[in-house]
Amino acid sequence: MIKFHPSARQLSDFVEGTLTPAISLMVSAHCDMCEKCQRFVEIETESLAAQMVSSASAKLDDSGDMAFQFGDMLAQITALPSDKQPESVVTASVSHHSKPGASTIELDGRTFTLPRTLHRYIDKTGNWSSLVGKLWQAPVDLGNQGVANFIFMGSGGSVPEHTHRGTEYTLVIDGEFSDGLSRYDTGDFIFMNGEKTHTPKAEGKEGCLVFSIVDQPLHFTSGLARLLNPFSHLFFR
Repeated sequence: MIKFHPSARQLSDFVEGTLTPAISLMVSAHCDMCEKCQRFVEIETESLAAQMVSSASAKLDDSGDMAFQFGDMLAQITALPSDKQPESVVTASVSHHSKPGASTIELDGRTFTLPRTLHRYIDKTGNWSSLVGKLWQAPVDLGNQGVANFIFMGSGGSVPEHTHRGTEYTLVIDGEFSDGLSRYDTGDFIFMNGEKTHTPKAEGKEGCLVFSIVDQPLHFTSGLARLLNPFSHLFFR
């Protein structure tokens, strides 16, 4: 059951198209998996469209220039950020993991189905590499939006205790994990910053796959893992 969602403000900003591209991507992917947030977005979109129509109608009444105002109304409506909605069109074709039109990625014989928003990034996903502690990582090129990662934690696998120099947005794609702060399940949308320290760990026998975007390298805070800090940009960018 999904317990962690984007805030109402983030969902409203998503509809208005004012989120950064990276955060908008995460919110859209979450909405693909969450009926509650998807419905919120639908209602907000309908409300925004109604406001635009009302505004255009008011201008029409004031000026009487029907042709001009009608064109202005259409321009506002078509400017809605449809490319940021959960219904976004799949543009992905092929990748080293998949066939044309694929909606999955693979790791060690296992297949994971991705939310629809992420389908177009399958062919932009790099090869899996093994990290410490039963961790696997595959970088995802988001173009000018930055770099994201698919991270798989095998059963019992964990990311060493760390905090963040910047921000981290994580979406649980498959499985569950805990981090000393809470327990997260498939579909959960998680935000972390430098105010919190956590140790993500997959305790289920099937492990856990997440999609994560960080804008600064992690800062490890415990034991020998602190020796990794000069190299953390090589692992989680």
